[in-house]
Amino acid sequence: MTYPPDAGRLLATLRDGAWLDAQVFPPLAYAVPEIVPEGAVLLAAAPKAGKSWLALSISLAAASGGKALGLDVPKRPVLYAALEDGDRRLQDRCRRLLGTDPIPPEFQYLTRLEPGRAADTIAAWTQFRDEPLIILDTLGRVMPPALPGESNYQRDYRIGSALKRIVDDRPGMTLLVIHHDRKADAADWIDSINATHGLAGAMDTIIVISRDRNETSGLLKVTGRDVAEGEYAVRFKDGAVWELDGPDLAIAREKAQKVRATTRATAGAGDRMLDVVLYAYAHPEGVRRGDIAKALHMEPKAATVYLARAVDAGRLQRAERGLYTPVISVTSVTSGAADNTDNTDNSPPEEEQ
Repeated sequence: MTYPPDAGRLLATLRDGAWLDAQVFPPLAYAVPEIVPEGAVLLAAAPKAGKSWLALSISLAAASGGKALGLDVPKRPVLYAALEDGDRRLQDRCRRLLGTDPIPPEFQYLTRLEPGRAADTIAAWTQFRDEPLIILDTLGRVMPPALPGESNYQRDYRIGSALKRIVDDRPGMTLLVIHHDRKADAADWIDSINATHGLAGAMDTIIVISRDRNETSGLLKVTGRDVAEGEYAVRFKDGAVWELDGPDLAIAREKAQKVRATTRATAGAGDRMLDVVLYAYAHPEGVRRGDIAKALHMEPKAATVYLARAVDAGRLQRAERGLYTPVISVTSVTSGAADNTDNTDNSPPEEEQ
């Protein structure tokens, strides 16, 4: 067998199980605890959904050792490539987020990058800086066209891989790349990213913000190779400030689960069914037909029909005889927890008798 003359170079990074078993790796570093880890991170949302506000708040928090999303953020060197802003707009946005606090001197930014030199610029800035945070806002400003004969998938994977290589050899470094989504819902939320799967596949972590126009509430969804997958309820206050919907990540995660369950339960429902289901989800301890009849000014028999139909459609579930709960986990249900006080007959629907 003929061996290639550069076999030694080709196998230079070859290691064995004994070497791997002996290694002690540092824990995963986070720019924002449990949300934005080290590595190449893609943050996607619809235009005007507030993703640049979130990116800027993370930048300012990291530069000063402050808070983002209500969470304590460790201080680190920051480079914010604000490619859709000028100095005046960036100053205005910083002051809206900081109030009377000064803009931290550790916050460094660029509003322009030379065409085709984004990776070189980032590499030049990261020299001699430990565990830096770089934010590229937005990828569309530096995304090159596909090469001759190159598909969009190949172009996206090439660019995503080039961005990832910047951080691969820098433990603790985070490159947060801002990108648009498709402005449409997708069965798999990763599919909402406005690119082929090549871009998402090259990244270490994907974060997607979903928020309806003119609504303050939304969801922040996280998945990745190393980070724990999660979905968190968030709020967008005063058109600038992002915060968790709750005092901590655990509560925000529970609220996100309830939002998702409610959305599934009300999809395609008519007005009256929607009233019944939303009332039930507002009372997760459980409701009976007398509660529905009294609250929604319905005849008890009509309430029975709607509750039975809601169960058949998977919008609600029967926790016990005559008691209906949301289709989410209920930690405790007692027989008298949702007892009515109007003396309405709460016997179960006819199909239960």
